[in-house]
Amino acid sequence: MTIEITNESGVDVDETVLLRLTEQNLAELHVSPDADVAILLVDEGAMESLHVQWMDEPGPTDVLSFPMDELRPGTEEQPTPAGLLGDIVLCPQVAETQAQAAGHSTVDELILLTTHGLLHLLGFDHAEPEEEREMFGLQRELIAAFQATERRRRA
Repeated sequence: MTIEITNESGVDVDETVLLRLTEQNLAELHVSPDADVAILLVDEGAMESLHVQWMDEPGPTDVLSFPMDELRPGTEEQPTPAGLLGDIVLCPQVAETQAQAAGHSTVDELILLTTHGLLHLLGFDHAEPEEEREMFGLQRELIAAFQATERRRRA
């Protein structure tokens, strides 16, 4: 599995946390170890440009996902085949603002946004209420499992 993380945001981010998170989430979702994903951290200006270009929405956003091979989660018996999952683009400056408003750390917000972006790469959406329940429920489960793993790792 190749997880490429590039930080062009100008903000110091612990990329190893995002790497561990993505590795664990992909394993939990039974995605092939030969799948590739890229995570790009950009500043507000770059994120705003992408947001306008791809979503026709003004201003920077927190996360954008660009799926490639339309891979879906697998099962233990039948993992997702190898391929290009796609790109997750994060904006740490927007994440920091949201984290302050939510009362948690920027790294916790980036964990949430990375997981959210990964689920979008795997075909999840939240446009309809049922889709939202499914996606956000799975997102909560993945984050809780990662936080438990991190607590054990630090113990």
